[in-house]
Amino acid sequence: MTEHSKSSREPASAKEPIVFVIDDDASMRRALTNLFQSVGLKVEVFGSAPEMLHSKLPDVASCLVLDIRLPGLSGLDFQTELARANIHIPIIFITGHGDIPMTVRAMKGGAVDFLTKPFRDQDMLDAVVMAIERDRKRREVEKIVANLNALFETLTPREREILALVASGLMNKQIAAELGLAEITVKIHRGHIMKKMGARSLADLVRKAETLGIHRAKP
Repeated sequence: MTEHSKSSREPASAKEPIVFVIDDDASMRRALTNLFQSVGLKVEVFGSAPEMLHSKLPDVASCLVLDIRLPGLSGLDFQTELARANIHIPIIFITGHGDIPMTVRAMKGGAVDFLTKPFRDQDMLDAVVMAIERDRKRREVEKIVANLNALFETLTPREREILALVASGLMNKQIAAELGLAEITVKIHRGHIMKKMGARSLADLVRKAETLGIHRAKP
């Protein structure tokens, strides 16, 4: 089997999670590949950070097992690069030379775990399962927000204005007074907003507005 699995050539619709590994030690890459495949996980390995950056990553829940000391771009620098590129893949660092400042920097950067070689197989598997679950949840939240944004885009400027006031807790009468509208007009607008946003109740509409970060404009 080649080091690169077929995952990079599969369509984004492939839903199985994948573990990416970056380590310049071929024996470590083989060992981790065997470990992850033994529990049914898909794996793709790279010998360096740029190698992964130039690869097309599948759109599935995933995590990255990353050696902290790599030739060229180090693991910690790569973590910074990913954050800068808005790539939020959870990272598990591995190292044979761990020290406290490194660990602190890695964890502050959002790493899931920091394992010192030789690590127990079970510790690695536990960290990977936790990382993939974290990524799956993040993806679900992002999907919900993207869907809500698409619905919000269908609102007229006036409806967006009223939604912000509804979300701030104002009643129809108060919104009407603030915007210089008839109360019945506000009621009609609110009905349209509820329908367009797919809200089942006022509480549901307020929750959706909060998820989108919609707030009343400050005077």
